[in-house]
Amino acid sequence: MNKIKLSDFDPQVKQAIAGELKRQEEGLEMIPSENFVSLAVLEALGSVLTNKYAEGFVGRRYYGGNQFTDIVEGLAIERAKKIFRCDHANVQPLSGSPMNQAVYLAFCKPGDTIMGMDLSHGGHLTHGAPVSHMGKLFNFVRYKTHPENGGKIDFDELLKTAKEAKPKILLCGYTSYPRDYDYTDFKRVADEVGAITMADVAHIGGLIAGGAMRNPFDYGFDIVTTTTHKTLRGPRGGMVLSMGKVGNPFKEPEMTKENIPTILDRSVFPGLQGGPHMNNIAAIAVTLQEAMQPEFKDYANQIIKNAKKLAEKLMEKNIKLITDGTDNHMMVADTMKSIGIDGATAEKTLEKAGITVNKQVIPDDPQPAYKPSGIRIGTPALTTRGMKEAEMEIIADWINEALVNWQDETKLSAIKQNIIEMTKKFPLYPELCG
Repeated sequence: MNKIKLSDFDPQVKQAIAGELKRQEEGLEMIPSENFVSLAVLEALGSVLTNKYAEGFVGRRYYGGNQFTDIVEGLAIERAKKIFRCDHANVQPLSGSPMNQAVYLAFCKPGDTIMGMDLSHGGHLTHGAPVSHMGKLFNFVRYKTHPENGGKIDFDELLKTAKEAKPKILLCGYTSYPRDYDYTDFKRVADEVGAITMADVAHIGGLIAGGAMRNPFDYGFDIVTTTTHKTLRGPRGGMVLSMGKVGNPFKEPEMTKENIPTILDRSVFPGLQGGPHMNNIAAIAVTLQEAMQPEFKDYANQIIKNAKKLAEKLMEKNIKLITDGTDNHMMVADTMKSIGIDGATAEKTLEKAGITVNKQVIPDDPQPAYKPSGIRIGTPALTTRGMKEAEMEIIADWINEALVNWQDETKLSAIKQNIIEMTKKFPLYPELCG
C-alpha cells in the first residue's frame, strides 16, 4: 500500500486543495447552498468507513462485517427522527437529486403527474426541469409565485390547477425562493385531490432543525426530503424522512400511506442505489448531533437575522430583490433591473472582489439560463464564521460598490483587500489558529 503523503505523491492535487482552502478563508462565501463543515464532520468524512460496503439496511446487510456501520447508520437515523419529529428516516441517498428521484420512483409510474414549483420562480432542477431525466419520465405541472405580491402563491389558483392535473404528488420546495411556505394550504390542496404531500426542504433543513422555520411534519405532511449540507452544515448527502409504519424493506408492501417508510426504503435500495457511502453517513450522524445542541438554535436564527439585515441594506441601495425581502437565508437580486448587468457578469464581478455568489434566473426571466437577469445571495456560511448584522451592513456596501463599479478593476481589488482583512477576524477553523 502507498504510504507516501499526498504532498509528496501528488503535489498538484495537494496544491489545488490548499488553494481552495485559501479561497474559502479569504473570501465571503455567499452562495446560499454552501456552508462550512466542522472539523469533527471532516474527520468522520475522511475515516476508514470509506472502505466498507454496506448494501442493505441496519441489521439487514448483504455483506458481513457491518457491526460498526450499523451503529453509525442507526445513530444518524434516530437523530434525524428526533430532530424532524418523524416516524422514519432513510439517510442513504447520495445527494439531493437521488433523494427526490427515490420519492418519485416510489409512487409514480412513467407519465404520472407531479406538481411542483416553476424553476424560474424558485423550483429546483429535480422538480421537473425539461432537461432532467425526471422531467422526461414524469408529467410535471408547475405552479408559479406572484413577484408583484412579495412572491406569494395563489392557492385558489393552485387548487384549480391541481383539480385539472390530478397529481400523484404535490411537491413544495425550492432552491431560490426567499419566502417561507404555509404548509397548511398545500396540505388542504393535496387532500382535496388525493395527492401525497412532499416537501423538499433541502435549503432550509438546518433552519427547520434549529426551530427557526416551520416543520412540514407539524402540518401533516407525508414525506420531507432534505440535503445534509447547506443550512444543516454537514457533508453532501440527502435524507428521505416520512410518517407511517416501518416494515420489512425486503418485502414489497401494499401501496398505502401507512406503508410509506417501507416503500421509500425499497425505492432507495435496491431500487435506485447500491452500497451507501458509510463515511458520509458517519459525517451526517455527527452533523445531526451538532444540530441537536442548544447553540444550533441560535445559529439558525442568526442566519435569518443576517439575511433580513442584508436584504434591508441592499434594498436601501436600490438593488431590486424579487420578493422585496426574505423570510429565510437567501435573496435573489435582479441585477439587470438594478444595475443594468446580467447575472453572469455580476457573478464574475463579485468574485473579483472576493465575494462568491451564483447567477440566477428570476421569475419568467427573459434572459437565457447561462446569462440570467439576477444573482442568488445567502448568509449560512458567513453566519458559520460568526458574522452578524453589523458585518452584513458592511458587506451590503461592498456588494453595491462592486456591482456599480463592475468595470473598475482598481475598486474591485480594493474591496477584495478589505474583505481579506475582515475575514482574518472570523477564521474558518479557529481551532487550528495558533
